[in-house]
Amino acid sequence: MAKNKFNSDDHIYMQVATGLEKMISEEVLRIGDKLPSVRVLSEEYGISAGTAFQAYYHLEGKGLIESRPKSGYYVRFNNSRFPGLPSLKQPDALSHEVTVKEMIASIYSDIASTNVINFALAVPDASLLPTAKLNKSVVHALRNHKDHCISYEHAQGNVELRKQIAKLAFNWGGKIKPDEVVVTSGCLEAITICLKAVTNYGDTVAVESPTYFGIYQAIESLGLKAVEISSDALTGIDLEAFQAALKKSKIKACVVVPNFSNPLGSCMPEENKKKLVDIISKHNIPLIEDDIYGELYFGKTRPKTCKYFDKKGLVMHCSSLSKSLTPGYRIGWSIPGKYLDQVKQIKRIQNISSPTLTQAAIAHFLQHGRYEYHLKNLRKALHTQCLRYIQAIIKYFPEDTKVSRPQGGFILWLELNKKVNAFKLRTEAMKLGISIVPGKIFFANSGNSNYIRISYGKPWSDDIDYGLMMLGKLIKKMI
Repeated sequence: MAKNKFNSDDHIYMQVATGLEKMISEEVLRIGDKLPSVRVLSEEYGISAGTAFQAYYHLEGKGLIESRPKSGYYVRFNNSRFPGLPSLKQPDALSHEVTVKEMIASIYSDIASTNVINFALAVPDASLLPTAKLNKSVVHALRNHKDHCISYEHAQGNVELRKQIAKLAFNWGGKIKPDEVVVTSGCLEAITICLKAVTNYGDTVAVESPTYFGIYQAIESLGLKAVEISSDALTGIDLEAFQAALKKSKIKACVVVPNFSNPLGSCMPEENKKKLVDIISKHNIPLIEDDIYGELYFGKTRPKTCKYFDKKGLVMHCSSLSKSLTPGYRIGWSIPGKYLDQVKQIKRIQNISSPTLTQAAIAHFLQHGRYEYHLKNLRKALHTQCLRYIQAIIKYFPEDTKVSRPQGGFILWLELNKKVNAFKLRTEAMKLGISIVPGKIFFANSGNSNYIRISYGKPWSDDIDYGLMMLGKLIKKMI
């Protein structure tokens, strides 16, 4: 038997599965090829039959291989079958009013519906979250916190929670002190407070296009104007377009989602992040960085942030636990650099402090709840779900459908045939109990009506398969 040659950094079955997955992606193993039997695999790698089975189960869960009764395992999917990427749109480079409020209001009433097959809600399914451990942390906070969490918390946030957030920054190479952190009620509040701190009514803000519609709402609510900067489905914001916009408009701030953006799923390469920080440093423009998806990576290491490259304190880093741990607790934060005093003052004026109970509970959970272990399992689940959803889209949707290829997060961005109106598609889909988000709300002021966003936050099931099949049929009818 071959000697076991694996290290202990990961489960052995995962290392075997990763090796086989690489061989499939490089077409050493092609679609239709038969894989070694469990016995041969265990002998070849020096592992037990149970470990070999686990490796195959893992690949089967991703939809990369299939089991055929009395025959064995065969390759069924390869990355070369991925559809084309959504095209890069060139928005108007001039600043303008934001006009998405009415569109967002028209769909928000059912975006969180529970009685539908919901591809609209951008959160991981509750079954993927450590509910029992969170409940224990809430009980601990109620029993042990001063005044049983009835009193106001410190305006800047629970001290222990800020210590834990500072520790989380080590994951992206940050060396942050707890007193540099301001706790907020979710990431969007952090972004809004940062915008308030560095802009005045009528100022112009640069944003990626497309980007999360909540950012547009924040800009609109503050009476600001937007300059949309085109963004690539793989590499994020177009830095040349951003530099061109700087020459045309007096930009007071920039908002980006560099890691696994919503809705593109793009991740800026590190050299692009560094260059972006160099550009804003040269022009002395604050950069508001939304890093809410940064921990949900599919690769081996967490991508760095723009804040990592910041030397002047111009990067206002914003994040939360809403997408990775507990959406309803509304725990977010900002690390606003040189604008710390302004952000603290606005937080005090806006709502005095964030809720005491949830801050104390999350501080306890981060100390004792094995957050990194939870994240590791969540990343594996989301990566598997991503592949299964894409495979179903390839199977059921028209051949000209283009799909993003996220390397983290839980969102797919689809470009459909130009004959498809996504708002009409949403209306027809809701009649069948299927909820989607039309792509138009991710643009500030443009007519991109043939895009949709699909969340793969829910684990694969027969309902999910049915929902994607029916969506595909509706799209084909429109064409």
